[in-house]
Amino acid sequence: MRVIAIEEHFITPAFVAGPGKVSIERFKTGRPGGAALVDKLSDIGDKRVAEMDAGGVDMQVLSLNSPGVEQAEAAEAVALARDTNDYLAEAIKRHPARFAGFASLAIQSPDDAADELERAVRKLGFKGANINGHTRGRYLDDAFFTPILARAEALGVPIYLHPTVPPQAVVDASYGGFSPAVSGVFAAGGWGWHIETAVHVLRLILGGVFDRHPELQVAIGHLGEGIPFMLQRLNKTLPPSLTKLQRPVADYLRENVHYTFGGFNFMPTFLNLLLEVGVDRIMFSVDYPYCTMEESCSFLRHLPVSEADRTRIAHGNAERLLAL
Repeated sequence: MRVIAIEEHFITPAFVAGPGKVSIERFKTGRPGGAALVDKLSDIGDKRVAEMDAGGVDMQVLSLNSPGVEQAEAAEAVALARDTNDYLAEAIKRHPARFAGFASLAIQSPDDAADELERAVRKLGFKGANINGHTRGRYLDDAFFTPILARAEALGVPIYLHPTVPPQAVVDASYGGFSPAVSGVFAAGGWGWHIETAVHVLRLILGGVFDRHPELQVAIGHLGEGIPFMLQRLNKTLPPSLTKLQRPVADYLRENVHYTFGGFNFMPTFLNLLLEVGVDRIMFSVDYPYCTMEESCSFLRHLPVSEADRTRIAHGNAERLLAL
């Protein structure tokens, strides 16, 4: 069974010297095994391929590690996005059967970002874009970002919406008051990242983005960032009579959004997602190098689904969405 993992991360020297400097230094000094993580993020060559062979993953769709370029100044972000995409394209050339790419975009400059997305897709062969949440508190439902969304729709490629830390005011109000270590995890991978991304997706829906761009497709990780648990409630409390949208909220969540594992190898959570959105919207991912390929592939093999559905999750849905 072919296995395609689509939320897999890397870093570049320019990223480490720029917007990734603080987070990468924190990895190295603030978490067990952090230096090894940085080494894994830095390698998009033979060592990673060997680890994929050992772990049972045939292809990784690569994206720049969070926080990406989204929090940088616009001019820096434009240059860094292009550098990142060229860097990734060279790695894909060396291993075209094993790697594919999501473009980095300087969404702070929407026209530049739209043109870079087109270049990345048409010239470099990338399969979509990875956007790391908001840019300094500005979300994709803002009309400011229309050029990016319209271009993605026209190109027929998805946007992978990856978590980032909430705006600082939200962090201070909702996640502060504990030790720095507890608040840091609470605001990020323990809770804040996921709720932040769920809110972002709901803003896209309630802001009418999918009414204006009905063919646009978005993917999110972590088995839906908590949305599947709330899907029925959202549908009940936000009917079209209130939202003035063309469809119920659940329709957008089942027709414009796709969902990956992203390190959430939790069976009850998976079953909730499966029951709410159906198998054709679920794709495999590892969240490498933060989770292991062996653990994620074992979870995939033990899902209580038919072999046909396992195949869809392992590679079929990704092949269809990303034209792999």
